[in-house]
Amino acid sequence: MFSSPAFAQAAGAPATPGLLESFLPLILIGVVFWFLILRPQNKKMKEHREMVSNVKRGDTVITAGGLIGKVAKVKDDNELDVDFGEGVRMRVVKSTLSEVRVKGEPVKTDTKK
Repeated sequence: MFSSPAFAQAAGAPATPGLLESFLPLILIGVVFWFLILRPQNKKMKEHREMVSNVKRGDTVITAGGLIGKVAKVKDDNELDVDFGEGVRMRVVKSTLSEVRVKGEPVKTDTKK
């Protein structure tokens, strides 16, 4: 009764996004991934390489397994003789060191709990 007549309109083709608009989200994800994950990881790896390369006799080291000992001898580019106390001496691969304390450096304690 009170309805108005509906007129059909010519439907146009939907607009397709351009090449830049298609790849922009992927580029943004890549940039965020670089700054939040890759860059900090590369920085940490560089610091670890420097720490390991500067190990010398007399330094206190902590291995990845949690053993604490004193460097008795630097054998070659990637091995150390570490004295763990009371005649216990082991060969350790440098890359397994998690921390190096130089002679005279105070022991770090975590106060956060």
